[in-house]
Amino acid sequence: MRCQARDVWTRLRCPVRIWPVALVVVALVASGCGRPRPASTVSIPAGPDSGLTGSISADGSSTVGPLMQLAAERFGAFNSRVGISVGVAGTGGGFQRFCAGETDLSDASRPIKDEEAAACKKAGIAYSEIEVANDGISIVVNLGNTWVSCLTVAQLAKIWGEKSKVGNWRELDPAYPDVPMRLYGPGTDSGTFDFFTGQINGTEDASRSDYSASEDDNVTVQGVSGDRGALGYFGLSYAEQNASILKLLAVDGGHGCVKPSTKTVQSGTYAPLSRPLFVYVKHRSAQRPEVKAFLDYLVTNEAALARDARFVPLTLTQRAKALSELARAVGE
Repeated sequence: MRCQARDVWTRLRCPVRIWPVALVVVALVASGCGRPRPASTVSIPAGPDSGLTGSISADGSSTVGPLMQLAAERFGAFNSRVGISVGVAGTGGGFQRFCAGETDLSDASRPIKDEEAAACKKAGIAYSEIEVANDGISIVVNLGNTWVSCLTVAQLAKIWGEKSKVGNWRELDPAYPDVPMRLYGPGTDSGTFDFFTGQINGTEDASRSDYSASEDDNVTVQGVSGDRGALGYFGLSYAEQNASILKLLAVDGGHGCVKPSTKTVQSGTYAPLSRPLFVYVKHRSAQRPEVKAFLDYLVTNEAALARDARFVPLTLTQRAKALSELARAVGE
């Protein structure tokens, strides 16, 4: 589907160039071109323009994408002459562009890998890693699934293991009904995929491949909501946004069943599927006034941005670290 220029919410899967203007954020319905961003509760009045000019390019995680687009829109209320492009090529795809010198910022739902860091070093690209929010990877099933409310890590590994052949709920547990199990999740270029497989299966990329994989979380929503036996996973914000049509499961990481929430993600009790989200910034880019101003805005307002984009804000310790990393990036 062609992304319409007038509808920023439906363009998240496509690289987006935003020339911000004063606006009021309202609830819109996504129409098939990527992951919709949750509506904000905040009106953004026009303010004195900062006088900054220039452009900022960001690409990477589809999970972090909605947070970055919201930040770009709000930043634009006071910086209308700064253009910000937000792409969602996936965490791996974002790092490829970042280390090739094509972008200023790389959005990531996992830390940079050794081989990606090596590619940046070879290209002479120095960078800082800034935590911008927290997330809890959420396991969802169909609302008609009445037989399960919690899965253990061992059960998730049995389902998603590289050699798994589980295709029926009864194969997972004899107490469950004879219902086919169809699986949905992110593709292999996703940081969510990397983190989930690492935490559940013990090794990144060690996952069965016979499932419906997509970088568009709408595919998982549609698949799971339309099939009584389906199961899928993605970020907490998307599970909360679709709570009326999907059932959110608790996970037992060894200390009882816990559902993901702001409290359990920040405390780490939603284990092992709680994680920080990152923005990587090139030090050369951070010297430009428009990039520095945007990062200042992003970190200073991280709590409001995280809540309004349905993520979990940073802890005080994380926030202090983010401010320190930002200072290092801009040379202060």
